[in-house]
Amino acid sequence: MGLFTELLLLPLAPVRGVMWVTERMAEAADEELRDPGVVRARLVALNEALEAGEIGIEEFEREEEKLLDLLEQRQAAPRAYIN
Repeated sequence: MGLFTELLLLPLAPVRGVMWVTERMAEAADEELRDPGVVRARLVALNEALEAGEIGIEEFEREEEKLLDLLEQRQAAPRAYIN
C-alpha cells in the first residue's frame, strides 16, 4: 500500500485491531468447545440431566448427536503442531 492509502486508513486502525482480537477470541472459544475433554464433560452433564428428568429423551438425543459429531470431527481433523 502506498503512503496515501495508509494515511486514509489510519483512522480505521483501532477498528481493525478490535476485529483482529475478536477473531482470535472466537477461534480460541471454538477450539475450547471442540476440546474432547470439554465435549465428554458436556456428555456426562447431558446424561445426568436426562437421569434427573431435567430434559426429555428427544432433547437428549438431539444434543448427544451434536456432541458426538463434534468428537468425530475433532478426531478426523489432522492436528497441526507448531515446532
